[in-house]
Amino acid sequence: MPIPVSRMRFMTWRTLATAAVAALMAALLVPVAAHGAPRESAPVYSYENAIRESVWVDTGLDGDGDGRHDRVAVDIVRPRELARQGRKIPVIMDASPYYSCCGRGNESQKKTYDANGHVVQMPLFYDNYFVPRGYAFVGVDLAGTNRSDGCVDVGGRSDILSAKAVVDWLNGRAKGYTTRTGTATAGAGWTNGRTGMIGKSWDGTIANGVAATGVKGLKTIVPISAISSWYDYYFAKGAPLYDSGPDWLSGYVDSPDARAKCAAVQRKLVDEAPRTGDWTSLWTERDYVKDASKVRASVFLVHGMQDLNVRTKNFGQWWDALARNGVERKIWLSQTGHVDPFDFRRSAWVDTLHRWFDHELLGYDNGIDREPMADIERHPDQWATSAVWPPRTTGATTLRPGTGAQPGVGTLGLRRASGTETFTDDPGQSETDWAAHIDRPTADKAGFTTRPLTRDLRLSGSSKVTVTATPTTSTAHLSAVLVDLGPDTVRDYTGSGEGVNTLTDRTCWGASTVGDSSCYKVTEAARTDVEQTVLSRGWADLGNYASDRGVPLTPGKAYTITLDLAATDHVVPKGHRLALIVAGTDKDLIDPPTGTPTLTLDLARTSARVPLVGGADAFERATAGSAATPAASVLDGVRAPRTASQGRNTDPVPHLPLTPIYP
Repeated sequence: MPIPVSRMRFMTWRTLATAAVAALMAALLVPVAAHGAPRESAPVYSYENAIRESVWVDTGLDGDGDGRHDRVAVDIVRPRELARQGRKIPVIMDASPYYSCCGRGNESQKKTYDANGHVVQMPLFYDNYFVPRGYAFVGVDLAGTNRSDGCVDVGGRSDILSAKAVVDWLNGRAKGYTTRTGTATAGAGWTNGRTGMIGKSWDGTIANGVAATGVKGLKTIVPISAISSWYDYYFAKGAPLYDSGPDWLSGYVDSPDARAKCAAVQRKLVDEAPRTGDWTSLWTERDYVKDASKVRASVFLVHGMQDLNVRTKNFGQWWDALARNGVERKIWLSQTGHVDPFDFRRSAWVDTLHRWFDHELLGYDNGIDREPMADIERHPDQWATSAVWPPRTTGATTLRPGTGAQPGVGTLGLRRASGTETFTDDPGQSETDWAAHIDRPTADKAGFTTRPLTRDLRLSGSSKVTVTATPTTSTAHLSAVLVDLGPDTVRDYTGSGEGVNTLTDRTCWGASTVGDSSCYKVTEAARTDVEQTVLSRGWADLGNYASDRGVPLTPGKAYTITLDLAATDHVVPKGHRLALIVAGTDKDLIDPPTGTPTLTLDLARTSARVPLVGGADAFERATAGSAATPAASVLDGVRAPRTASQGRNTDPVPHLPLTPIYP
């Protein structure tokens, strides 16, 4: 439970120290057998007197080309009592590029140091909360940032291997030094090597990438709003999602030393990430999904379903790949944008994370592995669970558009239709504009809706929309969105807090020192009333119809392309309608093409493949008797987690549209 700040004022250091010593002595003197196996770690160790040290780990790389191996800075906080007893402990690790440039968390905390260069403040609550419970917390400066050598290569070898090297050092496979340039070595004999990585945004992306190397000793990762493939951060089938590339992001976080030495790396980030959206070897190196079969660690994934920074295709394809490979996994899906769960479900998050690390790193049988796999936010602060995600009854069901009584206002059902619909790209219109005008003919979109549902209809997973379109120009961009048409109260993910409001009161989560408080501003759900909700979206450059390299289009020729829509879990309530909209540029979410194309859709060759719980039968029932019920196939990626004996690692021990990934 959190400790209110007002109460903290009345708790003297003597009281805290006495309580900690008493609890520690009780833990040491009472035989474990008297109480059975432990189920929860307790805060019995002193945070104020914890060991704070810095180590520089040899990465084996020379990214900055200065003729010597790069060393990355590793700041450590760990219990002094356990060190004196010689007891080895597990590690919670956050490897980040943000520790000095931008800060972490809702309050943008940075690392601070004393006159001797030892860390005083570690951002976020992880060290305050978990060090008193017998964990070490390790904050790693990625190569090229803060006090580390090397260059920032935005998810490439340097990023991933600099963090992996720390896991190797914790497991006795890499060298560490007491200074950045000296020869005095530093070992990690205080740890059992069992490591859990955590982090939001770029930090969580690094956790994904390190797990995809299969490194031994990494037992679990907790990626929050994280990238699984950097191409899918910057592009959607050739359509640019941002007006900048990875070179901008590197320059945003790198240290002064890196800026002076890393011109060659910066040039590579420009030359091998063309704004055409063509796939290159740079993107192959930064695609962790292809290496999901190497993942040994369990995965507790968290993502906002309205995250328009790290868009949700990133979590969907990663989740499905992990599932196909039987990785033990858990997931939280919120209605927020790019927000940490500490700021949208704080008490439950700290409790769940505590239990997860206790189970995965300390081996406590606390039952978390037998609880529902998924927690899903249905309405602000209203959560549902799912035993398996997506549910086993989910079927990928083909929905087909048809013409309606008015041009651009069509139907959506199970029958194949004929006819065409035409729209003209208007970069000034967005998905919310299209949805608001779904029942009116407008030149900028083609919309298709079901009849009002007679029962709830749940979508769970990733969708695909296949479009056959004839353009009038040599370039054309496409957007496809799924919309819940009906009134609701949702989190205001388009607001400045992306679904949360930050208040002035604080609560405390763990122990504090003069230089590192565990007390953080309280947040609340930012709510808004809407008449429709965009629940999934995807984009493409029509020039990428045949491959991952775009080509000029021939005006007047029909092309077929499949758009990958973002993963979601959404219930369209009884009385609402489900809509598919196909249009051109989605304002603020993709860049427009060079011309102003008009596109004609061939409806007989256009369809949406949607993950419906209950499949086509559920759709037919919800739409009160639509004809033709094609067989639904089981959605890829649904299977039970594997056990340790089936391959788990058992050895001992980047919302604001057009804004690059931010903390």
